[in-house]
Amino acid sequence: MELRTLRYFVAVAEELHFGRAAARLHMSQPPLSRAIRQLETGLGTPLLHRSATGVALTPAGTTLLKEARALLGHADQVRARVAATAGVATLTVGILGDGTDRGAARLAAAFRRRHPGIGIRVRETGLTDPTCGLRAGLVDIALTRAPFDETGLTVHDLRADPVGAVLRADDPLARREQLCLADLAARQWFRFPEDTDAEWRTYWNGGRSRRGPVVRAVQECLHAVLWNGTVGMAPLGHRLPAELTVVPLADMPPSRVVVATNEGDPNPLADSFVALAKSAYRT
Repeated sequence: MELRTLRYFVAVAEELHFGRAAARLHMSQPPLSRAIRQLETGLGTPLLHRSATGVALTPAGTTLLKEARALLGHADQVRARVAATAGVATLTVGILGDGTDRGAARLAAAFRRRHPGIGIRVRETGLTDPTCGLRAGLVDIALTRAPFDETGLTVHDLRADPVGAVLRADDPLARREQLCLADLAARQWFRFPEDTDAEWRTYWNGGRSRRGPVVRAVQECLHAVLWNGTVGMAPLGHRLPAELTVVPLADMPPSRVVVATNEGDPNPLADSFVALAKSAYRT
């Protein structure tokens, strides 16, 4: 059994759906199905019950899932120890988003337990670079939000958060239980600089060009709302000053929390970070 095949199996076993597992692994479904069939043939027993709606684990599949997680975890530890011996004992992580995110806190705790001898350098970035310096080589891995241009990157989805409009608490629209983008069409919005990733800028401006102040950081967005009545945008659940409120937007697609690395990066610590992130954000 190859470790890669075991990773494929774990993805299918956790998602209980070949399509979702293939998307998570950034591969097409047919080769994933073939790999699982070959694994079953090699073991001489079915691992999954397949149906039109998804899959379910057989008793043998349940056993393999437990053993595969343990084996893959050990393999990650071996890679990290080898990397540490070779002098690669730190990982630089770029972070964009809410530092109080429970998923990030769980991830930090899990990484410390798995790699107690590895140092983490954190680079907190503003809103103008959603890759957190990944493309520029400033970080090894980015814990951030999509969408952005993913060319040359490997991106794994961790969570999707509903989004709302940030308004002053005394704004008449703040009394609404829900808004649509059309309700905000005549208002000023915050904007990002022109050299900001186009997909990122378009998403946070509700899919169209806007007029309003240019901002580069979360606090600048909040001050634009507080001082000028500008419309801001934020994932639901973010902590806001008492003078501000967030109203859910019915027609705004969710904000995806993702972990990203440079495509083809051989850093074993980054691989372990990604695996731990998926588990921490799934909890």
